[in-house]
Amino acid sequence: MTVKESPEAAAEVLQHALTGDDLPDSFHLLGREWALHRGVFPGTLTAATEVMASVLPYPQDGSFLEVGCGTGVISVTAALNGCKTVTALDINEKAVANTEANAERHGVGDRVRALHSDLYAALDPGERFDAIFWNVPWTYVEDGFPLSTDLHSAVFDPGYQGQARFIAGAQDHLTDGGRLLMGTADLGDRERLDGFAAEHGMRVELLRKVRRIEVVRVMEYHLLELHPA
Repeated sequence: MTVKESPEAAAEVLQHALTGDDLPDSFHLLGREWALHRGVFPGTLTAATEVMASVLPYPQDGSFLEVGCGTGVISVTAALNGCKTVTALDINEKAVANTEANAERHGVGDRVRALHSDLYAALDPGERFDAIFWNVPWTYVEDGFPLSTDLHSAVFDPGYQGQARFIAGAQDHLTDGGRLLMGTADLGDRERLDGFAAEHGMRVELLRKVRRIEVVRVMEYHLLELHPA
């Protein structure tokens, strides 16, 4: 079942992340301190970052690609948890700088490469990864919804077209046997996502389901894996 979230309520959170003068320049998560740059979606506004960073099946001694890296918590955690190389992509240039700062802070700057990119655009055509992951913006809005700042793409994916492009382009960047992973929540439109996967000859499997008590409601976070149908 899809639980509806008000785009207006999500936009209020974004506006605070952009202009709130009470936000700190760092936050604590997963036993570590992380730099937070203004204009980057804070990794503690929901439990999504903590949940996904904790349950992802990182490819040991392999290559990991994260789309939408934000502050870099998941990409850095991947490097700290055995990935040989990590590539972090984000459409928000401030997020790229934030990820680089956190990779240096935690001693993995030599293994984490951060690139400004709309999905896979910044990658070389031949680049392949053992795992590709995106903690997707699950708030559904219709096509044409205005993304007035780069930060809006952290929460809104109009028509889920970004997720459709993520699925469509993944096979060009997966190794043989590579894993395509997505993080979402019960607020997401799973039926629509399943439809996009089917269009590209794939099926969606629920790998993990984690519930967290948050300020407004109990959130249920889902780690998904997409397989050839």
